Amino acid sequence: MLTQTTSRVLGPSDLDAALAVLDREPVANAFVSARVQVAGLDPWRLGGEMWGWYEDGMLTSLCYAGANLVPVCATPRAVRAFADRARRAGRRCSSIVGPAGPTSELWRLLEPHWGPAREVRARQPLMVTDHMPDGIHPDPYVRRIRKDEMDTIMPACVAMFTEEVGVSPMAGDGGLLYQARVAELVGSGRSFARLDGRGNVVFKAEIGAATAQACQIQGVWVAPEYRGKGLAAPGMAAVLRYALTDIAPIASLYVNDFNTAARATYRRVGFQEVGEFMSILF
Repeated sequence: MLTQTTSRVLGPSDLDAALAVLDREPVANAFVSARVQVAGLDPWRLGGEMWGWYEDGMLTSLCYAGANLVPVCATPRAVRAFADRARRAGRRCSSIVGPAGPTSELWRLLEPHWGPAREVRARQPLMVTDHMPDGIHPDPYVRRIRKDEMDTIMPACVAMFTEEVGVSPMAGDGGLLYQARVAELVGSGRSFARLDGRGNVVFKAEIGAATAQACQIQGVWVAPEYRGKGLAAPGMAAVLRYALTDIAPIASLYVNDFNTAARATYRRVGFQEVGEFMSILF
């Protein structure tokens, strides 16, 4: 038994202890929880390592180190240990993302070694709801995207990602990983859109991370020529109905603080701010 404060890479035998940590904050931890519940702690299946921090022999904090570096329930001492491990390993992630407090401290410790970042989004309100809104009728034309409609949804997904992140997801590997992720969401029935009469996407969103406790709505996008026409709130209400009916009892999302239009839309649909995330993009 570990009897002192220490960190190490977790393995399959640590799964139950890791899930217990993740379950302490099921909404904030939905992204990592969903991956662990599907893939376990085997690095090959998980797509990265899971680092654990122990105090008095008990696992108290985690850090997912894959395409993203994500602190989970990380105490100040755990953050310092994770930063030291990340510094020694070198940067392999495309972003650091997580609850604002520990993520900010993690970046403070890593910036001298990993900086500069391409962009730091210091305040991203975390918003949640567990019920449908009053006065906003779900758009009846928003529906699940079928597997044979990948060619229809992909351009909208690429446009959303590029607009949101600032780089195209088609760079690097030609978009193979991104296309696989979109295909996964479509195949699992978690990709939604409204099409116009020509078959073009005018609104879209996905339910990304999903567990039995909570799910996370992501990739919300309205085609530029349709913005300002009142499609976003009914579209979000439609996706929210799918989320709460078919996926989990709580739906969440996080949004950039400077995106005032999106925040207003989410509030209209019933989402309330309950915390803050932070993202550092490389």
